[in-house]
Amino acid sequence: MYIRVAFVILVSVLLSACLPSSPSSKGKRTITVYGFSIMKEPLEKEIYPMFKEKWLREHGEEIDFVSSFAGSETVTNQILQGSPAEIAILSIERDVDRLIKAGHVPNDWYVTPQKGIANKTPFVILVRKGNPKQITDFPDLAKDGVRIIHPDPVSSGGAQWSILSIYGSELIKNEMAGTKDDAKAIGTLRSIWKNVISTPASAREARTQFETGFGDALITYELEGLAMRAAGAPIEIVVPKSTIFSEHPVCIVDRNVTAEERPAIEAFRNFLWSEQAQRAFVKYHFRSTTDEKLNDANPEFSKIEMPFTVQRFGGWEKAYPEVIEGIFRDQIQAKK
Repeated sequence: MYIRVAFVILVSVLLSACLPSSPSSKGKRTITVYGFSIMKEPLEKEIYPMFKEKWLREHGEEIDFVSSFAGSETVTNQILQGSPAEIAILSIERDVDRLIKAGHVPNDWYVTPQKGIANKTPFVILVRKGNPKQITDFPDLAKDGVRIIHPDPVSSGGAQWSILSIYGSELIKNEMAGTKDDAKAIGTLRSIWKNVISTPASAREARTQFETGFGDALITYELEGLAMRAAGAPIEIVVPKSTIFSEHPVCIVDRNVTAEERPAIEAFRNFLWSEQAQRAFVKYHFRSTTDEKLNDANPEFSKIEMPFTVQRFGGWEKAYPEVIEGIFRDQIQAKK
């Protein structure tokens, strides 16, 4: 009899462990975040702990985070294929548009005055200590013998920002000189791309490869250069005369969120624009989108002489088909 009762209790315990349970009934829930590669440090080291403490203090409930990081295009493809992301933090707004078209994200996806953009950073060139190739701006990357590491535009949003940065920079400088020469800007982009010797899948993988000593130059987010310099890497940061600010959107993946889960997930999304979170982004070398004065806390930020954004091209709805596909893919990469 004793053995039978013990067996029934054991089976009951095992069955209850296999059944889904209400997160709030256990006083704990999980938020799943999929982000592009360079978001890992500020989220895991600063922002997750701050939000967990805030939610516990205000709601008496513990929260855990599950994260996955990769190139923005890769992250978006994973979500489209059914990954359980509840929050997506992407490199480019075009990836949000892809999620909207597939029914994963609603058209009215952003709620902040920043139109869903959580942070931003300019694109720069990293070179070896002492700048042995004498790189001072994008056109110098086209010189003979310069070996460039560049993330893959097929999988990396950072790579697409880089292409817009080179092409837009040359257009703006031409205009400042009194000419409008699209062909010259395309020629510079083509000459630079001939020197690309490796295309890792994400901006972070490109940085890792450059850190191993491979290549002479890396086009990447400013924050990657500042982080490497802070870690003592033997590199220098070259700031182009004109360069683009990449802007990084955050959206809720509605298809994966239940009504019961929504308040906590919306609270976390909104927390990313709080002063507390924005200061954390600045600490990790992203620039704030809510208050330019917060950026004063990071004296290492570069001064950009002629900055521009994707709006220079009419937004991502025009920049992708006209520049990434129409110029880079069809006129440069296809003829390489």
